Amino acid sequence: MKPVLTTTIKKAVQQLLVTTCILIMLLIPVGLFAQADSTKAEVPAAEEVKEESSLISPSIEFLSVQKADKSIDLKAALKAKVKGAFIKLPLLKVTFISVNDTEEKQLGFAITDQNGKVVFNVKGDSLIANKEGKVHFKAVFAGNKQMDPAEEEVTIKRARLEITPVKGDSLSTVQIRLIDMGTGTETPVPEITLGVFVQRLFNPLKLGEGATDENGETSVEIANNLPGDAKGNITLMAKLDENEVYGNLEAASVQKWGIPVSDKIENQPRALWSSHPPLWMLITFFILMIVVWGHYIVIVYQLVKLRKEEPHAPTTVINS
Repeated sequence: MKPVLTTTIKKAVQQLLVTTCILIMLLIPVGLFAQADSTKAEVPAAEEVKEESSLISPSIEFLSVQKADKSIDLKAALKAKVKGAFIKLPLLKVTFISVNDTEEKQLGFAITDQNGKVVFNVKGDSLIANKEGKVHFKAVFAGNKQMDPAEEEVTIKRARLEITPVKGDSLSTVQIRLIDMGTGTETPVPEITLGVFVQRLFNPLKLGEGATDENGETSVEIANNLPGDAKGNITLMAKLDENEVYGNLEAASVQKWGIPVSDKIENQPRALWSSHPPLWMLITFFILMIVVWGHYIVIVYQLVKLRKEEPHAPTTVINS
């Protein structure tokens, strides 16, 4: 009986192997060879398979800031949109060009920082304005093997901000004057809103604003309890932001009007708002954590103990 069963199993296995080989041969793709058409024009390999090699298209954010010393800061930020998100482009060369009615003059270049930004200062005496008293600038990125070239332009009229702080008993005053210099003579600019700021660690803090009168002047009152540095110095700033004619203007003055704030690193007392919480809070936290995790440990221990105590099914012996 056993030899017959063994023979039947061998035949079944052989039939299964044969069937499997036939299915594999049917599923394997076979290339078809045919004679090439001699009448068809030959297509160059470069045109036959086009590789998708799209270059990155960067963009430049370009603005100018006219300073109180008649110089101009040219600020550029280089970035690109890759896979739906904007990335900053560091360590790239940006060239700055002055454009007038007759020619273009290269002012210089700068390398972008880790945030893709660059600042280039231009002395006001070296600039030539056009007939309308405006100056025109270009920020140019020449491109490379991975990026397309990019450029941006900005046109502004020459102007200057003057800031004059006046100390008072309880309130101090910051007087500001806006002067148009595009015509070659200093002309006051009326009905322009100017802001007064104090320099802080990251961004300037706005203290107030005011509109200029017919003399191009305005004044803003500020408190005398502003925190300063270790010596009590504060940096007051007058600003005009994103004006259609003059662009951005800025003037600054350092005054010893603030409350001295120590810049020394000292150990602060334990408090809820500090990095050193009170001891009672730490003790409570550790007790709660021990209780919670202790329950987990006990549960795991009981499960392992029950697993070891599980009864085994009796083994039956069959006599042949």
